[in-house]
Amino acid sequence: MGLRITDTITIEDWEIVEQFTRSGGPGGQNVNKVSTAVELRFEAERSPNLPGPVKARLRRLAGRRWTNEGALLIQVSETRHQARNREIARERLADLVRAATQKPKRRIPTRPTLGSKRRRLDAKKARGSVKSLRGRVDPD
Repeated sequence: MGLRITDTITIEDWEIVEQFTRSGGPGGQNVNKVSTAVELRFEAERSPNLPGPVKARLRRLAGRRWTNEGALLIQVSETRHQARNREIARERLADLVRAATQKPKRRIPTRPTLGSKRRRLDAKKARGSVKSLRGRVDPD
């Protein structure tokens, strides 16, 4: 079936590996028996469905979640239900890939206006005059 990101990008099931572990936190006796936490691993670097620029942006967005092997790790242990944690992990993956598909706006360099330059210099002069009044007081 796969995970649909956009009209052109779909992540296949074989690209995603899910591992379930016991979750910490509240939950009573249930916590020690049921593996509800989800660790989702997406092999992004080897994915044929992601274009090169999207992979590069995804790598930057993922930060510490990106492994040396080129995989994206998402860990979720928010709820006490394995199925809900699994949904949350898949939603986070989809959101991250969706964010990586958007091209950043190209910055157009602009020059500061004459008024802003004057305001900056006036503020510097005012601050300098305040600082010049500090210091020792002449006893005379």
